[in-house]
Amino acid sequence: MDCWHRLPNKGFFLLLLAAWSILFQLVGNSTRGYIHTSSLFFYLFDAFTAGGKALLDSEEGYGMLMPLVVLGLFWMKRKELLGLRLGVWWPGLLLLLSGVGLHLLGFLCQQPRISVVGFFVGIYGLTGLAWGQGWLRASFFPFFLFVFCVPLGTLALPVTFRLRLLVSELVTVIAHNVLVINVIRHGTSLINPTEGYQYEVAAACSGIRSMMATLALSVILAFFSFRTWWKRLLVIGSAFPLALLGNLLRMLTIVIAAELGGQQWGNYVHDGGPLDLFSLLPYVPAFAGLLLLEHYLHRPRAIAPAPEAASQEGTP
Repeated sequence: MDCWHRLPNKGFFLLLLAAWSILFQLVGNSTRGYIHTSSLFFYLFDAFTAGGKALLDSEEGYGMLMPLVVLGLFWMKRKELLGLRLGVWWPGLLLLLSGVGLHLLGFLCQQPRISVVGFFVGIYGLTGLAWGQGWLRASFFPFFLFVFCVPLGTLALPVTFRLRLLVSELVTVIAHNVLVINVIRHGTSLINPTEGYQYEVAAACSGIRSMMATLALSVILAFFSFRTWWKRLLVIGSAFPLALLGNLLRMLTIVIAAELGGQQWGNYVHDGGPLDLFSLLPYVPAFAGLLLLEHYLHRPRAIAPAPEAASQEGTP
């Protein structure tokens, strides 16, 4: 309540936010032939839940969690934000107009994803309009995470297909050379002709969901733990190989289970096992790797003594 009382222009911001949201509720979605709604929010709900499926069964279900993550990060930065000189800053209208322009472009191109970007750019402009340029600078990082609320849809297919091929190839190499398991790769299929089991590394098994979750965590970790840009970029860049390693671990676990107990055991691991625990396997090396990397980058480096000091220490 103290933070609420200290925040100026609340009514001004909330009124504009309500009007901005109503605009995207009434004329937000241009592709009504695919999803019969004019609301951008229903379009996003359909994209994040894969047409109404359970959140955990959707490849892009993480998008519904990102607003909560952003609000949590704003709460963590509340002292820094409220310590700024807050007030109306009219140049924020330029960002708001940019959001309008992106929304119009999305309508003309029939690309709701562009309208989604315009919606969040507009909200960012509204915060600058209500609370100033300093607020925009200080809140850029939490707001940047809204990029994970832009549905990828079919745009992810070129990435997921290459991930499927890469995971299939790595599983085959490790199975042959390390585990001595006779697995043959045929495209994105893994087949053991002697034991009689086979698995398809389908689009849902490409690891795009774990990669996006790992990438989101790496961005949060990088910006909160480090000030230097090279460390931030290193942590963010590590998300890709770590997510790949996690998905490789899951596929290897399925192959090993099938080798021990046939197709039925492999299916059991593939479906998640007890309490869906095996579905968490891709996240274990990814999250553990990020935490270890953060610890290593924070570790103080030993500084070699200067030549003069070293020579003085050596004299009796």
